[in-house]
Amino acid sequence: MDQLNVQLWVKMEPFLVGVLQLPPPSKFSMHYLRKMSSYVRTRANDGCYPRLSWAMWKHIACGKLQLPEHLAWLYFEVFDSLVERTAEERLEWAEVLCSCKSMEEYEKLKSTLSVDTLQFLLFLYIQQLHKFSLRSSVMGDEWPGPRIVSPFPEFSGKSSCQYKNWDEYSHMSFILTHLADLLELLLEPDQTSCRSTHGSLLPLEAIRALSFLIEGTVAKNKTVYLLHELALWNPLQADSGYSKISKTFCLHKLQAWLKHSLVLNPFGTSACIKSGKKLAWAQQVEGTTKRVKVACSPYTSLDGYHMVVMSQVYRQTLAKSSETLVGAHVKINQCNESFIYLLSPLRSVTIEKCRNSTIVLGPVQMAIHVQSCDNIKVIAISYRLSISSTTSCTFHILTPTRPLILSGNKGLILAPFHTHYPMLEDHMAQIGLATIPNNWDNPVVVNAEINDTANIWQLQSPREFYIFVIPFEMDGDTMEIPGGLPSVYQKAMNHREQKIQIWQKTVKKSGFTREQRKQFQALVEHKFNEWLIQTGNRQQLNSLVLPTAGIQQVAG
Repeated sequence: MDQLNVQLWVKMEPFLVGVLQLPPPSKFSMHYLRKMSSYVRTRANDGCYPRLSWAMWKHIACGKLQLPEHLAWLYFEVFDSLVERTAEERLEWAEVLCSCKSMEEYEKLKSTLSVDTLQFLLFLYIQQLHKFSLRSSVMGDEWPGPRIVSPFPEFSGKSSCQYKNWDEYSHMSFILTHLADLLELLLEPDQTSCRSTHGSLLPLEAIRALSFLIEGTVAKNKTVYLLHELALWNPLQADSGYSKISKTFCLHKLQAWLKHSLVLNPFGTSACIKSGKKLAWAQQVEGTTKRVKVACSPYTSLDGYHMVVMSQVYRQTLAKSSETLVGAHVKINQCNESFIYLLSPLRSVTIEKCRNSTIVLGPVQMAIHVQSCDNIKVIAISYRLSISSTTSCTFHILTPTRPLILSGNKGLILAPFHTHYPMLEDHMAQIGLATIPNNWDNPVVVNAEINDTANIWQLQSPREFYIFVIPFEMDGDTMEIPGGLPSVYQKAMNHREQKIQIWQKTVKKSGFTREQRKQFQALVEHKFNEWLIQTGNRQQLNSLVLPTAGIQQVAG
């Protein structure tokens, strides 16, 4: 085994975008998931195994685990979004959804959905990543288990359990600590009846399911293999415990091999920061002590493993449309008083601890999560949006799923998506996002401490709504906001345009002399400059004026 130098690691994506940033329901404990594991196998003919239908999951979740239906659907939908599909398949599904003329048709369509049963069990179990524990809150770590501490706390957020989604150290520690439980969930019922599982056997489909969480390579080969591909490889079968005769794996040998071979994910956040390429996308602002940090993954040739991490952008405009961003998981951390434009199709985006900033994103294939931010504006098209511990922020969003408002939020404003750039519709087609359905104004509040949702979120008043103009020239065909504006906001815009036209006509008919016109123009410009300073827009305009050396960086 040592000669072959097998390296296995925990996949980043199931934790990064699959684990919701909230404590899991109490019924997601091992006790209930073990019961569910046995139940689904006995109901194979009813749509439970090897694939679990939405109807049967709703029956289990609502009838046996006592979850509300919207929460049952949330977990089902999030897991389903992790399944790789082509852009064409995503767009076809959006078209089918929009063809539903009633709620009955919509529910009938949902009943056609199903997920891999064993992988879904594992997905439910890893929601415990954010499980609150008095023991861990006192001791500062899981117990028993290895203490694996991230050396990059400013990015990984080890000081709070709510930041574990980006921390591959937490992922590895979680899998090592709970490996026995994960393997037990995959056992057939007759293999769990005895007191000890030491001599138990795992079927091949169980290891295929475990490939949802684990992958690896051999001898530092750049090719990445799923777990079951490595476990079935002839030179490794003795170590992985695979028997060609029974086509099963010996549980205790498999568990020992996994523990021996697991290493830290080489494509994780720490690798991006420590070994990745440092990007000169932002300048250091004079008079500040914080150093701007922008880095991307060192393994840029592998799809699905790309990351871009930026931190401490302060009082400037950062604008990029770049191949470096295409399909990347992006983290924007501790940025303040800045305007950030990332105008490329992205895989996921996490925005943490940002203040007084505007962030404009290209279409996001999987999810945007906003955590611990204050007074920021996010403008994006995304498959999913979740928000936690955030105050006084505005979200101009186009999304096919209901925005997820978690705990600790106050003063959130939801508004329709209100901008465009020339390549926007091309980027949307590239990742399979359509303009309909659009649930921007229909959030679901989960795990909130108070019942008065008016203090948590509200829709933006049409009187306060304005179109946002992206101030950069690009090639492309998109000339208007995809999908248009909701009628009430379009009417407000039309009314405002009429007032401007009336004002212009009034000025034209005023009969001012040339000197009066000059005085009037000077007064208008003075008031406009006052408004620029009061709103902070003067800073944005100034930051758009690039030094000569920086002009090519924006386009590169």
